[in-house]
Parts: sequence; C-alpha cells; structure tokens
Amino acid sequence: MNPTRTGHSSGVDRAPDDASLTRTIVSLDELAALVAAENGGDLYVRWSLGPDVDLAHGQSSRDGLTGVALPGLSASSLRVEPWWDRSLRLWLARRLYDYRHLPELRGPGVRPWVLRGIEVARGPDNEPLVKCDRPVAWVADTVLHAAERLVEEQNSPEWGPMDRR
Repeated sequence: MNPTRTGHSSGVDRAPDDASLTRTIVSLDELAALVAAENGGDLYVRWSLGPDVDLAHGQSSRDGLTGVALPGLSASSLRVEPWWDRSLRLWLARRLYDYRHLPELRGPGVRPWVLRGIEVARGPDNEPLVKCDRPVAWVADTVLHAAERLVEEQNSPEWGPMDRR
C-alpha cells in the first residue's frame, strides 16, 4: 500500500486524543456489525479532526468552494439503500473509500469517525449535513486498508475516490 496515495498512513490504529470518543472500530466486520445492529439508523461517517473540534465549532462545516458556513457537519450516511444487492461490507467500504483522500487534503489529524446524528440539510455536493447527537467511534487505519482492498477487488477502471485535485 502506498501511504502517499491513500492518504491514511498514520500507521496507528488507536484513537487520537479526543475526550468524546473512547472506542475505535478496528475491522470492517466490526463496522458492519455496528451498522447491522442499528439497521444503518442514523449513523454517519465524518472525516475531520474529531468530535471535540467539530462540536466546539458549532457543528458547522464550510463549503470548500465559497467558504459559506453550512448548517451542519458534512458526513456520509452509513444506511444501506434498499436497492443495494451486494454485501454490507462492500457498501461500507465504498463509503470509506470515497473520501480516503481527505487526510492528505486537509492535513494531519484528519480521520474518519462514526456518529449518530440527524440530517438537517443537504450540502452543495448533495451530501448530508448532520447535527451530531452522539459520537460513536473512531475508524482505524486497518478498516481503511480493508475497505481499499475490497473496493479494488471489484476491478472497476471507472471508480476512484471523490478527489477533485
């Protein structure tokens, strides 16, 4: 695995210092079990410095193009759509793979974490904007590596992260 290419090469599978999160999900199976137990529910994954930072800044994201303050945290829903006929693991792998470039783009300390939240609006890229009810867990690098492997096993030349660079 090329750490520069993936953008998630901290080499550490423990949570950064953040008082809001004490749990770290360390496998794709563990993430799938969490989502299955909650039937997707209101679980989202967010890539940021963590809930302590996000909650301290009013749970607001900024539009990268215009700088406009958004009325919630930009996140990706983990709820599986009814039309999906593949594995839950592959669904979750895609959700993580889509934004794997963000640590490289946004800088050190940016990592994915799972939260329970309520969608309050949609962002300029049609992404959910959510208010966090409860931080759930960090997502470890081992999960990101497993997600990358699973997506790449699909052998699709048309698929890659949503990196605009």
